[in-house]
Amino acid sequence: MTLLTVDGLRGGYVAADEIVRGASLSVAPGEIVSLIGPNGAGKSTLLKLIAGLLRPSAGRVSLQESEIAGLPVTAIGRLGLSFVPQEHNVFGTMTVRENLEMGAYQEPGRVRERIEALFARFPVLAQKRRAQARTLSGGQRQMLAMAMALMTAPRLLLLDEPSAGLSPKAAEELFDIIVALNRDGVAILMVEQNAVEALTVSARAYVLVLGQVAREGPASDLMADPSVRDLFLGG
Repeated sequence: MTLLTVDGLRGGYVAADEIVRGASLSVAPGEIVSLIGPNGAGKSTLLKLIAGLLRPSAGRVSLQESEIAGLPVTAIGRLGLSFVPQEHNVFGTMTVRENLEMGAYQEPGRVRERIEALFARFPVLAQKRRAQARTLSGGQRQMLAMAMALMTAPRLLLLDEPSAGLSPKAAEELFDIIVALNRDGVAILMVEQNAVEALTVSARAYVLVLGQVAREGPASDLMADPSVRDLFLGG
């Protein structure tokens, strides 16, 4: 059974400049899958095409039985997919609680219940519920961004460089959260600069080069592959 299927996806920020050039991948229910590769390979663009922030020029994207390529972001969200961008992912002048309320704009009837559940999962956010998001540390802001995405109870979470700019300790805590979310049944497709850590927590991975999938397989196999290690994992 496949949760997400991407087949021959093409697209970019303008029609004349395709950054993603026929990428294909899949994510099974309950799986963590990583996208690794060099800078400029199109990893983040691929996530935005899947999430509906960019419109594909060709290819198919299916979320279980639903074709979602080209659908509005809100429609894709209602089908069970949430996206956490690398930057500008929280409302800085709003409180932590107000940010979570914004995350549930599509399902306002369950706001209180889901906020309380997320405060139980993220105690530091509960402690800072009245603080403005801009006052949080980098790790806490990323935690809040993920919590906002979880307000819709997604089946699939797309994470774009979740550990970017974080201290090693904060990054370690974030990966622990990712693993815990996955254990609770949330499938995750992740673009991550820390390829070693991403492969460590993933079941499978894809190597994207020049907008195309160059390698794929079990994360442990790619981690052990000398060519992958030399090119993308620091030897």
